[in-house]
Amino acid sequence: MLKKSFSKEKWTEALEGLRSAYKVYVPVKEGDFHNFRLLENGRKPNFEFQNTRLSPKSVILPQSERMFEYTLDESKENAHVVRESAKNFSPQVIVGIRPCDALAFDLVRINFDNPQFQDPWWVRRMESTTLVGFACNEPCASCFCTSVGNGPFSEKGLDAFMVDLGDRYLVRSLTAKGEALLDKIGFGAEADDALLKKALSLPRAAEKKITSKVPTEHLREKPVNELFNAPFWERVSFACINCGTCTFLCPTCWCFDIQDEVSGKEGDRIRNWDACMFPLFTLHGSGHNPRDKKLQRVRQRFMHKLKYYIDKYGNGPACVGCGRCVQFCPVNIDIRKVFELMNG
Repeated sequence: MLKKSFSKEKWTEALEGLRSAYKVYVPVKEGDFHNFRLLENGRKPNFEFQNTRLSPKSVILPQSERMFEYTLDESKENAHVVRESAKNFSPQVIVGIRPCDALAFDLVRINFDNPQFQDPWWVRRMESTTLVGFACNEPCASCFCTSVGNGPFSEKGLDAFMVDLGDRYLVRSLTAKGEALLDKIGFGAEADDALLKKALSLPRAAEKKITSKVPTEHLREKPVNELFNAPFWERVSFACINCGTCTFLCPTCWCFDIQDEVSGKEGDRIRNWDACMFPLFTLHGSGHNPRDKKLQRVRQRFMHKLKYYIDKYGNGPACVGCGRCVQFCPVNIDIRKVFELMNG
């Protein structure tokens, strides 16, 4: 395991140097928020944030992705042949991912990479991606990661881990991918005992700052029908406007729709993010919609996260406690309260 120390200026320099070997995704300040963006000329990483508004899931599962294409123009090669669209699986690195978002990739993996089915594009992108975590010294007020099997200094699913020590970063490799990344940087001082000791003093202090707790101990044993027919769903769903903010912000939401788009003699099959909160999500070609009511859609979202996922995979819940949906829901629906209702 490599343990390197970088001044903050040198770390920015190191990330610039990595662009020759990787596509480098970093947190970038955009107005009042931070989001992960590709490091390009004129774009500067900014690590002064609690969490990004959007998780970096789009790096692995693009919000819109061309899957296949075809042409009916017989003057072109491969006319009338459906071809897989060109994709880029070159090495890439996500730098500054919080532990909650790293855990989300592990939870989502079971849907895209399991013994029965592998999404080849998701799998290849994950294989080509190095995840560099960033410890949470100052967790968000809405964060409850310690209640769902995670923590502000958790290293689950990461290849390397960086800790903010004030004037510098301590960066440790955790896997062969992480070690290769630090080798590629080629500089940085070996972390001394004083820095390592300082880093070890931070996790407990960070965990004490997480005051939001949610109960989970009874979710597994609760009968599905009891939760499905519970009277509290009317109350939970009352204010919802089905905007989909919660699902698009959530790092563990993976729903998508597939559409065919045609222009003249050219056509594409495109995969786009979708959301169970949208009325059209379950609309059948016949016109029938099994979830045509708002209550049904709200119930589905929470049942999937906090019950169906647990029962199907023996893991979970499918929530990492990042608190994004709590922060950004325009009508203040709070998943922490739903945990209490479903677990009670």
